[in-house]
Amino acid sequence: MSEVHRSRTIAADPRAVWDVLADFGAIGSWADNIDHSCILNQGSQPVGTTRRVQIGRNALVEQITEYDETRALAYDVDGLPKRLRRFNNRWSLRRAGDGTVVTLTSTVEIGSGPVHKIAERAVCRVQVRQSDILLAGLAHRLENSGD
Repeated sequence: MSEVHRSRTIAADPRAVWDVLADFGAIGSWADNIDHSCILNQGSQPVGTTRRVQIGRNALVEQITEYDETRALAYDVDGLPKRLRRFNNRWSLRRAGDGTVVTLTSTVEIGSGPVHKIAERAVCRVQVRQSDILLAGLAHRLENSGD
């Protein structure tokens, strides 16, 4: 398993950041790398809720696996190439003065063995750019629109 961590300080309090992230079906409204998003299934608890995310010609299904209000939101991503056993994104929030440090951790699991580890690291290198786009979109939404 390999991980990549990207962080950004956003000039908004953790509650405001959380409110944007917790609106799980609306990621397409602020993330520039997502064409469309919507809730597929919303149960009585946030954990288990699924959304559909359209990125170009690729449709992904993301399911919440962790929901710790104002602290962490994590979800597994399905619909990526079958070689990826598991792909998970985890947003964590930490107050920093008048702002919030937001960290996005992506976890990739392809398999065991040296070739798989190289492949996992390659996926992580690609994910760095995607994570930076997500963090920039979140910052733009919060710092420029008054949300």
